[in-house]
Amino acid sequence: MNSSEIRKSFLDFFDAKAHSIVPSASLMPTSPNLLFTNAGMNQFVPYFLGDMKSPFKRAADTQKCIRAGGKHNDLEDVGFDTYHHTFFEMLGNWSFGDYFKKEAIHWAWELLTKVWGFPKERLYATVYEPKEGEPAEFDAEAYAIWEEIFVSEKMDPEIHIKKCGKKDNFWMMGETGPCGPCSELHVDLTPEGKTQGSLVNSDSPLCIEIWNLVFMQFNAEVDGTFSPLKNKNIDTGMGLERVAGIMATTKNFADFSQTSSNYNSDLFTDIFAKISDMSGKTYKGTIPSDRADMSAQELTDCIFRVLADHIRTLSFSIADGIMPGSDGRNYVLRRILRRAVMYGKRLGLKHGFFTRLADSVVSKMSPFFPELKEQREVILKVLENEEKSFDRTLDTGLQLLDKITENSDFISGEQAFVLYDTYGFPIDLTELIARERKMTVDVKGFEAEMEKQRARARAAQKKEVITVADSADTVEATQFVGYEKENLSNFTTQISALVEGDGFDFVAVKQTPFYAEKGGQVGDTGTIIAGGKTVDILDTKVNAGGAYLHKVAKNSIPASLVGEDAVLNVNAKRRAAIERHHSATHVLHWALRKVLGEHVHQAGSFVNEERLRFDFSHFEAPSSKQLREIEKLANEKILENRGVKWFEVPFNEKPKNCLAFFGDKYGAVVRVIDMDGFHAELCGGTHVSALGEIGMIKIVSENAIAAGTRRLEALAGEAAFEYANKMEREIAEATSRLACKPEEISAKLEKLIALKGELEREIKNLKKANAGKEAEEIASDIIEFNGASWIVKTVSAENPNELRELAVQISKSVGRENLAILLGANANGKGAILSLCSDGAIKSGVKAGDIIKKVAALMGGKGGGKPDFAMGGGDAKMLEKAFGEFKNSLK
Repeated sequence: MNSSEIRKSFLDFFDAKAHSIVPSASLMPTSPNLLFTNAGMNQFVPYFLGDMKSPFKRAADTQKCIRAGGKHNDLEDVGFDTYHHTFFEMLGNWSFGDYFKKEAIHWAWELLTKVWGFPKERLYATVYEPKEGEPAEFDAEAYAIWEEIFVSEKMDPEIHIKKCGKKDNFWMMGETGPCGPCSELHVDLTPEGKTQGSLVNSDSPLCIEIWNLVFMQFNAEVDGTFSPLKNKNIDTGMGLERVAGIMATTKNFADFSQTSSNYNSDLFTDIFAKISDMSGKTYKGTIPSDRADMSAQELTDCIFRVLADHIRTLSFSIADGIMPGSDGRNYVLRRILRRAVMYGKRLGLKHGFFTRLADSVVSKMSPFFPELKEQREVILKVLENEEKSFDRTLDTGLQLLDKITENSDFISGEQAFVLYDTYGFPIDLTELIARERKMTVDVKGFEAEMEKQRARARAAQKKEVITVADSADTVEATQFVGYEKENLSNFTTQISALVEGDGFDFVAVKQTPFYAEKGGQVGDTGTIIAGGKTVDILDTKVNAGGAYLHKVAKNSIPASLVGEDAVLNVNAKRRAAIERHHSATHVLHWALRKVLGEHVHQAGSFVNEERLRFDFSHFEAPSSKQLREIEKLANEKILENRGVKWFEVPFNEKPKNCLAFFGDKYGAVVRVIDMDGFHAELCGGTHVSALGEIGMIKIVSENAIAAGTRRLEALAGEAAFEYANKMEREIAEATSRLACKPEEISAKLEKLIALKGELEREIKNLKKANAGKEAEEIASDIIEFNGASWIVKTVSAENPNELRELAVQISKSVGRENLAILLGANANGKGAILSLCSDGAIKSGVKAGDIIKKVAALMGGKGGGKPDFAMGGGDAKMLEKAFGEFKNSLK
């Protein structure tokens, strides 16, 4: 069976067992603490935690996974063995309070032995048996089920069932929460298949785990105890690459003479063929016994595996909207790509090779994952841009590395950090090159430099220190009633707490119409009337416990008013302006996706009453034509004055066309903003009731903020109107000064620019002519000293380039082989100096770099250069004195 047949067979098997076949979730996780979706169970976590009710009792899927960075990181091992990957597919079946151990175990055995034909005598099961101090009890239930199976198959349970501790056979979601014992299936891949289970869990490639069945039956409590779950769940996972590799290597279990490798399956052979075409090398499947001392073929085979694995990771992640970048998960992808490029260089592959590998992945995998074909152009463009970007720094970085290694066999932490920070060399690539050159790298020193950088970044962040976090457990949650416009004025509520902050106080109330800062929308301002006194609310925040905290001046609300009534008034005009900008971000998001492509996703936003900022994923700068089209489409929707409605629904019942931002955490119930059916998103912010209220949208800037991430800034409503008025005034001023009509400005400017160019050329020619005359005059003033002919002079020059041209003119006029020139000028208030020395002067011991260092020091500045040419600068007021002192030193 090939990989497609295995995948289909798995899903068909569980479809016949009444499972809902669920599509793979995106590689962009919904959990904020994950870099990537890294396990089949990720998308089902809300069901396990009880945050959401599962729409099905049992399910099966194949889940795209990436394990690179964070807790689960297989990147460093990829290429050096037969089974590690950064990208893989996890086949799994799930039960949410439905079936449990008996069905899960029997179906696993049935699929492996009766459907796929795994040799029964080569299979071994593990069950949980706690060691001293480990949780729960021996899983007698699972053991009994396995015992019955092996007895019925006339196999010895004592041999084929292994009892293992917590490390291998007890699964936990975290320190607390759902958990339980698990049962693994291992396959003996030795030639004879008669190890009697001695290699189970021994990290041997000759006996590997192929399926893990997790029995979620306990809840880990804060106090360390384990209480039974009301609803018991099943969570299983089996790597498609591993199963396909076993079947391919053994020729469907007919030949166990070769060591099994995931890379032997058809999931990788097409990519290997492409690498062979490009490199002229052949993959032979060798595995290095010593990473630091690989043979030529071992290195070649490692590179084949690295490239095949990494192109799958990049292709799938980009298709899911995760672009290589400079931070977090985006940097992990960039690091993977650069690791691949560095390895590819060692195979002699030319620029662009990695991009050309992507079509092999698209062709192979798109029949089941159509997003690859849909996003093919985006994948190729992003990879091409990243390769080009890295190539620009790679050669320079390698030259620096060569310089470091000239007189040393050690790369310091500081040097490794410069390679990383300036030239984009991930530390593992520096280590790889170092190993090849028999060098060592100070990795601890590198990590220390990295921590210094993180500390600098933290120190650069301006934060308002308040005790909001500390108040989460002591202040009750607030009910937000600010979606309804009638609540924005004269809303009566009750003060529930007063929280002291750093320079300010924060008032908490039972209910509030004030929106608290979150989701990119700033907090509301307004007033609170309490104790007969009106106090300004300067901002609104929300703590982790859901309490809305209204920022007021210190001691403006006495603690004695806690429990008393208060009247709240939101600044309605400011709120309306904020809402216009917030709704405008949604319209722009729609327009961006229309013009640039469906891969565009929000990567951050900020809205207040004055402007909006919208960050989005895209691989290149939109053209001015595209930006005009985006703005045009957005304003057309505003002119249609479509209605905006919002409603709350269970997360799993949200409309199919509704965008949910990956990385955000959603509860069981979510709020949908629907713009008359043409665009819907999950959003907890406040919005206009009809798009016409936005007035107009004006894009004012667009730029890159990181590789693969762009930022759009725009204005809406009155702010956009004022901006248009300002531009109109600027145009009126320009037409007045240019004495032309508005439509003639461009032509008029072209004429003026052309005239300016002509005048500058004339001035330059005149300066050259004058410079020639000046050079002749200066050339006559020569000082002979220590075998050199010296010209030391302060002259008139606007910039260092004019000094350089004058020095060349003097050199030509004098024509001496031992000439040493030192010129200085007050160049627009700055003291600029330059030295030019001929070969004869250099032979007599005169060096331009030394001259400049000496004179610059006399001017309180610095400079330097080569023996034949050097430049520097200093205080222009000290120029004449410094030149006088230097001239006297020549006598």
